[in-house]
Amino acid sequence: MEKTELQINGLTQSQASIHSSAFILLLKEINGPRTLPIVIAHPEAQSIAIELEKMKPKRPFTHDLFKTFASAYGIELQEVIIYDLKEGIFYAKLICDQKGNRVEIDSRTSDAVALAIRFNCPVYTYEFILRLAGTDPTTEAKKEVIAKPKKAKAKKEITAQQSIEELELELEKALEIEDYEKASNIRDQINRIKNQQ
Repeated sequence: MEKTELQINGLTQSQASIHSSAFILLLKEINGPRTLPIVIAHPEAQSIAIELEKMKPKRPFTHDLFKTFASAYGIELQEVIIYDLKEGIFYAKLICDQKGNRVEIDSRTSDAVALAIRFNCPVYTYEFILRLAGTDPTTEAKKEVIAKPKKAKAKKEITAQQSIEELELELEKALEIEDYEKASNIRDQINRIKNQQ
């Protein structure tokens, strides 16, 4: 079966979910318009966001630990495949190599993507999954809103009047208490202020 490569197109808090801590991971096909929205939990969303933003937490996340462990034993993650969709649940597997031996490991899709980012390896799916669950903004105008990543609100509102120095102090505090969602929002505001200068 032919595989289609995906790339991360966004991560947004779910407004429709009954769980306030749910997020939507948006994976877009590289050579096409379709996006695959996948509902994931807050811890995995945080782990993905931290690696995408190149933030350095004080203590390693589980996915960082897994990468360190795998590397110590010569295991390399070569690719992630989202291979099935049953009753709204996506199924993924890690395709690993250990000194020439191919090993396939079952994984939750959110964990698989968090690891793919850390190992810098591709994420694939199959055409039937894109047909079943993919959204196409060129043909589905109503679903277009889902495909646009939206920043989650910071827990504490940050005013535009704060200086860059004050924001950098807030950023340090947020990183110290491991509030990476807030840290990401503060960093974005610092970048916006710097770009306007």
